[in-house]
Amino acid sequence: MLLRDEFEFIKSISPTKTNRTDLVQGIGDDAALVRGSSELEDIICMDTMAEGVHFKKETMSPYHTGYKALASNISDIAAMGGDPSFYLVSVAIPKEGWTEEELSELYRGMAELSESYKMDLIGGDTVSTSGGLVVTVTVMGKVKRGRHLLRENARDGDVVFVTGPLGGSAAGLQLLLEKEIGYPFNPEEKKLVDAHQMPQPRVDAGRILAKTNARVALNDISDGIASEANEIAEASELTIELEYENIPKYDGHASFSVEEQKSHVLYGGEDYELVGTISADKWDDLVEAFKEQELAVYRVGNATRGKPGVILKHGNQTGMLGKTGFNHFSK
Repeated sequence: MLLRDEFEFIKSISPTKTNRTDLVQGIGDDAALVRGSSELEDIICMDTMAEGVHFKKETMSPYHTGYKALASNISDIAAMGGDPSFYLVSVAIPKEGWTEEELSELYRGMAELSESYKMDLIGGDTVSTSGGLVVTVTVMGKVKRGRHLLRENARDGDVVFVTGPLGGSAAGLQLLLEKEIGYPFNPEEKKLVDAHQMPQPRVDAGRILAKTNARVALNDISDGIASEANEIAEASELTIELEYENIPKYDGHASFSVEEQKSHVLYGGEDYELVGTISADKWDDLVEAFKEQELAVYRVGNATRGKPGVILKHGNQTGMLGKTGFNHFSK
């Protein structure tokens, strides 16, 4: 039988027991956690990008492909409240279609992003393939012991927040598909294109959240807020209510139709902002902590008792928001 659902398949292969006492969190969150020293926990995550599925040369240069392959992993570290430190890269290279210069650009994209976080490349592998280019990146990081941020931490009455505007990556991809790399986009359109090609992992925000000493649930928005909010609701066994009007958006989005905007914001994914919850009595303190670092955080809803799921309120309309973010095996 062919795979139909990526997330159900992951659940089916997840171990029912663990063998090591130093494993804090295994499969089921943004990254794995392993108890390190007496003060720190190790975070390990891995993502794969495949040509034709995650990127095409028509919309992503080799530099941008490398940059984004590393960025998606750094975002998982941020979602655990950690700081990235090392990374490994494995590349399956087609026998035709990719030059040595292009592959060098792929690694340059990763190298320049890694400099922003003082990370080191410590290994990897290269093999040939009969298909398209495949890039697999593993990132390791650290978080203060006991301060890791999990999806299961949400409680009734919590404030739901995001760390920045959503839908930019999907809108930027649409622009690139309609035009091409090198097209003279206007400044607002360029912000959307940059959001797709060079997303900024929110390590700064994750660091603030880990230092609050508050109970925080957190997830990074890789598959769309509809999917990520549902993951928090499922892990925490409650209902999340989102107010569509309160979700921050890019100014350049105004040039798209209302339906396109909504699709980008809710389901587009690859924004790599963070979505999470915090107890209502800690919300004002969190806003101040972000302001002190010249950052913003946006209240977009609430967590309530109820069946695990997400309710979307948009104007006078209210309805269930299905977990319909990007799924590799859905039809």
